[in-house]
Amino acid sequence: MPMRLLRAATLASVLPFATVHGQGTLADYQRADSISARLNPLFVGMPSSPEWLGATSRFWYRTSVTGGSRWHVVDAATLAKTALFDHERLAVAVSAVTGATFTGSSLPFTASTANVRVAVDVASLTFNRDSSGYRCDLVVYACARTGRAVAAAPAAAPAAGPRDGNGATAPVRAPNGTSEALVVNYNIAVRTVGATELIMLSYDGMEGDAYTLSSIRWSPDSKKLAAFRVRSGYRRMIPYIESSPTDQVQPKLTTRLYEKPGDPRDRQLPALFAVESKQQFRLDPALLPHAYDLRRPQWRADSRAFTFEYNERGHQRYQVLEMHATTGAARVLIDEREATFVSNYSTVWRQDVNDGADMLWMSERDGWKHLWLYDGITGRVKNQVTKGAWVVRGVDTVDAPKRQIYFRASGMYAGKDPYLIHAYRINFDGSGLVALTQGDGTHTLSWSPSREYYVDTWSRVDQPPVMELRRARDQAKLVELERTDVTLAEQSGWRRPEVFAAKGRDGTTDIWGLIVRPTQFDAAKKYPVIEYIYAGPHDHFVPKAFSAQGSMQALAELGFIVVQMDGMGTAQRSKAFHNVAWKNIADAGFPDRILWHQAAAAKYVSYDISRVGIYGTSAGGQNSTGALLFHPEFYKVAVSAAGCHDNRMDKISWNEQWMGYPVGPEYAASSNVDHASSLQGHLLLVVGEMDTNVDPQSTMQVINALVKANKQYDFLFLPGAGHTSGGTYGNRARNDYFVRHLLGRVPPDWNQLAQSGARVPGTVPGDDLYSADWLDVPSAEGPVRVEEIWR
Repeated sequence: MPMRLLRAATLASVLPFATVHGQGTLADYQRADSISARLNPLFVGMPSSPEWLGATSRFWYRTSVTGGSRWHVVDAATLAKTALFDHERLAVAVSAVTGATFTGSSLPFTASTANVRVAVDVASLTFNRDSSGYRCDLVVYACARTGRAVAAAPAAAPAAGPRDGNGATAPVRAPNGTSEALVVNYNIAVRTVGATELIMLSYDGMEGDAYTLSSIRWSPDSKKLAAFRVRSGYRRMIPYIESSPTDQVQPKLTTRLYEKPGDPRDRQLPALFAVESKQQFRLDPALLPHAYDLRRPQWRADSRAFTFEYNERGHQRYQVLEMHATTGAARVLIDEREATFVSNYSTVWRQDVNDGADMLWMSERDGWKHLWLYDGITGRVKNQVTKGAWVVRGVDTVDAPKRQIYFRASGMYAGKDPYLIHAYRINFDGSGLVALTQGDGTHTLSWSPSREYYVDTWSRVDQPPVMELRRARDQAKLVELERTDVTLAEQSGWRRPEVFAAKGRDGTTDIWGLIVRPTQFDAAKKYPVIEYIYAGPHDHFVPKAFSAQGSMQALAELGFIVVQMDGMGTAQRSKAFHNVAWKNIADAGFPDRILWHQAAAAKYVSYDISRVGIYGTSAGGQNSTGALLFHPEFYKVAVSAAGCHDNRMDKISWNEQWMGYPVGPEYAASSNVDHASSLQGHLLLVVGEMDTNVDPQSTMQVINALVKANKQYDFLFLPGAGHTSGGTYGNRARNDYFVRHLLGRVPPDWNQLAQSGARVPGTVPGDDLYSADWLDVPSAEGPVRVEEIWR
């Protein structure tokens, strides 16, 4: 039979290499399972994000200490730093009110404002524990249960207004507060608030081609409104069978709306209405010939015009358009075109200044992601604001009166890691570029409410965090608040991840990655290598900031060298670097990755390039399976979870962005299904039964193709699970697979160990077997109707 069942006590094959003793043993598994709990307390002085106290110049934060945490308050104006509270007295008070025992270093707080809030005068704080809220007086040190959890800071109201996709009928109120608009029988109507008499503004809406409530936008003067008429496209529904539902014995069938590449989309057509005269202006559909969607509707403050953004299907053209409120005349203000793609994930950004007199725009038209200044009246480019062989990563603040932009960028410093993020300020005209950060790392800034000061926290994967307080007017470092000490961790055997770069396929471009070694690493031994891959073109993925120990270090503890790198086709480098992914998802940067591995093996004797495995989830699931299909001469073992193995089967938004429209032969060329017969090596496929991010049938179609090709594979099916690598249960299966096929060892017999009462990851009551994985969080990339992205 082609499929091999996973058995912890049976070797599926014996690899032709000598076993390295002391790797993949039960002791190694136990060390891997406890790595975070053992190492994290040894990082001393790691700071949390600062929280400013109201409009003052004071802020508080938390640092790690041996045995827990300590809390501090700093006055940026005086540089005074003190304890936020008396830790021991507060521990007594918290212990008394909760019934649990705490010390001054083990208070039940986190640094998240959703869980703990400190009063501006630092006279009290509130926190959550076990779904209950508590308030502690920091003057008399007495705590009381409030009976409810502390509410998180309210999120900003959604720009889209009330949705009508499920029959919502809440009217949209005008800025003057006296009028409101609603959809009646598929058309736009207005009325006086509190009245029942309707004034119809449109009559052209009908079932399947109706105005949407969520699209209504009132002009600031309340005299006009804009709305979309939406002609429904194809509503693809995909089925899910939940084999083991929690509320009944029998399986449960559900369906979900899920648009896929090539599906006919909803057609959106803007219209303007003059309320008093009932005049309607329709946009000429010829101006929007092939819309993927329309975005960001907004009125000018003086109500003269209405703007929106047009994203053309195929993602090669992106425009900003304006409709004049009096005449209905439409014109294009910005017309962005690319021969490959305009990235909706990492490039599209716009901010209007002075009511649209100026427009700031992000573009890769010169080969790098930069900012441009447009004349919002004429639609002409005034000037390029930023320029150079580096990348703008995002805009934090636009100071319109001073005509300055505060932004983040990477790659500005030659010879340094080009992904490290620094902060800058620049004038609208491109002059006066000022670096706000100095340390060699990735920086995160937190500004005082007055913007007189900022806290700069920076680090690298191999440089523990440093927290500095700086003055805004001259960027002077006023004081170094924290510098994380990793001495205890290093004494325990922990090694800093190594940042490693090697030349890519063109012989000139550096490919950056990292190398993680086990704490009991012996340079004289040979170690098989495991690559973690996620090559989605929407970003880059190798960590650049220091973090607590995670899954890569845990996997290394089993006797592996674990690596990660960003090959060509990922984002945040040049446009040419990014364009490698265009209609070529299967490439996944593999030519660069293999060269990177070879360079590492040439440098380190311990790096066994004859035994390379690979794993990934989602796009990484597609990539890791692709490694065995397209590069079996190099990769020997793969574990692939929740893979979008055929881009024709996955969500329309992500896949048409990179693979293009209409669906062409490039989709088949990148398909793991179409190339399943090329499989060599050992493949473990993992899928969650209820994955609503990637259609789980994508994995089943790979399996079907493998069976038809008489190929051997292994399969882990997760009943009831969503978009996940399997959490603790799946991670254990992945680890066992690599131990078996890369180390050539038999993994522990987990069933027998569980019977004996031993700690087995993923089998202890209380373990969340599937969701110990960031990928279980619902994805913002999930399929939505067009009225839901009207933003």
